[in-house]
Amino acid sequence: MPEQNFLSTIYAVARNAFREAVRDRVLYNLIVFVLLLTAAAIFLGELTAGQEARVVTDLGLSATLIFGVFIAIFVGVSLVWKEIEKRTVYSIFAKPVSRSNFIIGKYLGFCVTLLFNTLVMAVGITLALLYVGGTKFIAGVWPAAYLIFLEMTIITAVALVFSSFSTPALSALLTFFVFVIGHFSSSLRDLAQAMGSEAAVVFFNVIYYLLPNFSLFSVISNAAIGQHPPASMLGFATLYAVAYDIILLTLATMIFRRRNFK
Repeated sequence: MPEQNFLSTIYAVARNAFREAVRDRVLYNLIVFVLLLTAAAIFLGELTAGQEARVVTDLGLSATLIFGVFIAIFVGVSLVWKEIEKRTVYSIFAKPVSRSNFIIGKYLGFCVTLLFNTLVMAVGITLALLYVGGTKFIAGVWPAAYLIFLEMTIITAVALVFSSFSTPALSALLTFFVFVIGHFSSSLRDLAQAMGSEAAVVFFNVIYYLLPNFSLFSVISNAAIGQHPPASMLGFATLYAVAYDIILLTLATMIFRRRNFK
């Protein structure tokens, strides 16, 4: 019974978070903008001597990543803060809803929204590729879109951690820094090793292992030349994302439990 109540409570919070996200017009505007960029890529491809499919794939997936990350950051940091700002958090916790259930439910509900957004964007890219005759690129689009979704789940979890103790503006800024550093951490570590500075090597090794390594999810350039990642890479990326999500959600829950709303 306790386990059933735990799951039902999380489901109720997640469903409510999904409904709130669906009503957010900003999400629809960003999806439409990505689809328009994908459509524009068709015309841009015509100017590059038969490279329509490559341009559509590259621009479409890049737009999916960029705008998806912005959605994950700005909506992710408001998942908790919005409830605190509106003071609805008091009525929520007056019910049999623990703070852990609240964090996990909000996170899962928004992840479903991110999944839906990513699917819509991937379908748009696929239709554009079918239009320009780039069917061989489709096999690389869907794995790339899946990896983008995994990256967004981590970004959302990072945003939740920061928003559990900070303001939305600072949380968004810190989350964006994590996103940028996470994409260049491996390159920075290699550069430090090439420089031969022991202090720099230690510093960037700490960053490399502490922050999420988003280069594991970057296959857009491969998809743009018709390649798709092997199943082993997708499996490792999935386990990596799930592990990071669990760690970050645990951290967010621990911080949020100690937060005083008075």
